[in-house]
Amino acid sequence: MKTLVISDIHANLTALDAVLQDAGKYDQVWCLGDLVGYGPDPNQCIDRLRDLPNLTCLLGNHDAAALGLIEVDAFNYDARRSLNWLSTELTTFSRRFLEMLPAKVALDGITLAHGSPRNPVWEYVMDHNVARANFDKYETTACLVGHTHIPLVFTQSPDSGSTVFYQEDEHQFKAETKCIINPGSVGQPRDRDPRASYLVYDDVTRMWQNHRVAYDFRIVQERILDARLPIKHAHRLGEGI
Repeated sequence: MKTLVISDIHANLTALDAVLQDAGKYDQVWCLGDLVGYGPDPNQCIDRLRDLPNLTCLLGNHDAAALGLIEVDAFNYDARRSLNWLSTELTTFSRRFLEMLPAKVALDGITLAHGSPRNPVWEYVMDHNVARANFDKYETTACLVGHTHIPLVFTQSPDSGSTVFYQEDEHQFKAETKCIINPGSVGQPRDRDPRASYLVYDDVTRMWQNHRVAYDFRIVQERILDARLPIKHAHRLGEGI
């Protein structure tokens, strides 16, 4: 079975469509959260996602804030502007869809969370210390997380430490030891590569493969500006930061 793994779409429909086309055929989709926030297409992205085959979708911190589950004041100024805009833009259907999303699940022997297994909505797994603290917070070999917008893998070493490597385009690997895997971001990459990032998992070979696909971020920038959302959120799409 081929699984498409995506995260941090952030209301960027153009990037999402580029990923779906580039991925080709897949049997199921795992989305690790943050469907909304930053971008100009929240309802359109939710509509596109709900029609994907065998979808499992999680709640991200921006999704939770859009529902009032996290205080908007916990975000920086530009993110708050985007979330306040969302309060008037989200349709009733979109809200209901977000309300149904779990924060953490385990399926097919893999744990899924937006932030981390011990704090599924909010914690960033960005360094060795945080990774080590999370290895005993899930029972499966692999744990998928998003939130950082950076495609990387932490693996547990025999001395209970960890090693990290950044996933390069088309890089393949197998989860031989306990690991935390991040597919990167579809809608707002932050590893200085503006191309949308995603993963494909083959449960027959047990191989993971990172992919990048270019899309026309300029038209997304125009929609962000037309919606009077923060200019910063438009500029960063072209720089991958």
